[in-house]
Amino acid sequence: MFSTEAVFQRLAASPFRQRFHLGPKEYSYCQDKGAADISRHAADFVASRLAPSEPQNDGKQTPMRGHPVFIAQHATATCCRGCLEKWHGIPAYSEMSKNQQDYTVTIIMHWLNIEMQRPVPVAKPRKPKQKKPDNGDEAQQLNLL
Repeated sequence: MFSTEAVFQRLAASPFRQRFHLGPKEYSYCQDKGAADISRHAADFVASRLAPSEPQNDGKQTPMRGHPVFIAQHATATCCRGCLEKWHGIPAYSEMSKNQQDYTVTIIMHWLNIEMQRPVPVAKPRKPKQKKPDNGDEAQQLNLL
């Protein structure tokens, strides 16, 4: 495990990790729930999805959206055991200790605290769905002449 400063310096050099930010819904969720609840969620996710020596669906167990902690996990390379080993020095294929779990939650919460200092994200306008022409059989016929 590394110091928080060292980890965030390394993460800052990764274009992939830098592209993650909270959206308006996740930002609002963090505001509504508060740091204590979000920290409990992070601890639960880490304990159930990362702490086992061989987590179920390792490498694919963390969704890319749906909860602020999931986004933070991708931004901080705490999303799977491979990333934890590569970026944080927490060995894969062995159960995470309580200390390692607490460290992981600390990294996630540090990133979320930084994100919450940013201005409130603006919702992106949704593109209207294109309606398909309803011409019955004509739409499926090919005119060869």
